[in-house]
Amino acid sequence: MACRITELVLDARDPELLARFWCEVLGYVELERDGADIEIGPADVGFGGAQPTIVLSQTDEPKAGKLRLHIDVNATDREQDEELERLLAAGARRVDVGQTGAESWHVLADPEGNEFCLLRRRVPGV
Repeated sequence: MACRITELVLDARDPELLARFWCEVLGYVELERDGADIEIGPADVGFGGAQPTIVLSQTDEPKAGKLRLHIDVNATDREQDEELERLLAAGARRVDVGQTGAESWHVLADPEGNEFCLLRRRVPGV
């Protein structure tokens, strides 16, 4: 038997802001609050489903440097360029981490500067 990822925990200075952003990006909903921490995930499944939930864990410490682990996302119902415009409108911003410009993905950051990538290939929804 193997393990599987059930939740990702992301430190956040403003969990409310990041919860709204990631819910918009992923189509998630708020599942639970524990103090200032907010857990978000798929509406009809929640924790333990096929997709991991995300816990936005409140911290007063600022982000320092490039994340050692980042999230990759793929569009499910549109092409990459259309999804890029949607993510930018939701509050993402482009980030330069040394890419050459020839990559098939876009490097972005959420409203608190956490890097993530929008990959080219479209995938089916879960």
